[in-house]
Amino acid sequence: MARFSRMQVLNAMYEKGVVPVFYHPDVEVVKNVAKAVLRGGLNLLEFTNRGDLAFSVFMELEKFCAAELPGMITGVGSVVDPATAGLYINCGANFVVGPLLNPDVAKACNRRKIPYCPGCGSASEISLAEELGCEIVKVFPGDSVGGPQFVKSVKAPCPWVSIMPTGGVETTEESLRAWFQAGVACVGVGSNLITKELLKKKDYDGISKKVEETLAIVMKVRGEK
Repeated sequence: MARFSRMQVLNAMYEKGVVPVFYHPDVEVVKNVAKAVLRGGLNLLEFTNRGDLAFSVFMELEKFCAAELPGMITGVGSVVDPATAGLYINCGANFVVGPLLNPDVAKACNRRKIPYCPGCGSASEISLAEELGCEIVKVFPGDSVGGPQFVKSVKAPCPWVSIMPTGGVETTEESLRAWFQAGVACVGVGSNLITKELLKKKDYDGISKKVEETLAIVMKVRGEK
C-alpha cells in the first residue's frame, strides 16, 4: 500500500517542480541515490522499470525509504501495462509514470488512488488522459514532440492542463526557464540530473549538489526568489 495519498504526491510534484528519473540494478547504489536526492532537497524519486527483476530492486528501495527516509516519495516509471502497474503498486509505489497512455493502467491506478502520469504526444492524448483521471500528464519525448512551444500551444486553448515534460529537459537555467515559462507544472529529469559520471564515481555528494542547484534554478525561473 502506498505510504502517501494521491494528493500528497501531486502536491509534492507541483511544489518541487522536479521529478528525478533514475534506474540502476544495484540496490545499494539506488539507496544511496535516494539519500543524496533527499539531502539535495527533493523528496521525489521515479525509479524506472527497465532492467531484469527491476521490481525487486524497487521493493528494497521502498522498504529502505519507509524505514530510513520516511519523507521520500517513491514511484515507478516506464510502465506500459496494468499488470506491471499492479506489481509495483503492491511493492509500495506511490505514483506511476509511463511513456505512453494506457487506459487500463489508469483504471488500475485509480482503483488504488495512485497518481498516473501517462506519456502523451498530442492534445487529443492529453485530453483523453484527463478524462481518465490523470491530474499531471507527462509529455514524452518532450523535445521531440515540440518542446516548450508544444506546451504553450496546448495550454492556449486548454489552460487547465498540467504538464510534466520528460526527455529533453536539461538542468540549465536556459532550458528550465523555457519550460516553466511555457507553463509546465513540473519537469521529469533523468541523466541530466543524476548523471552517468556522478554514478560511475559514486559521487553522492555531487548528486546532492546537482539536485540543490537545479531546485534553486527552478525557484528562480518560477519567480519564487
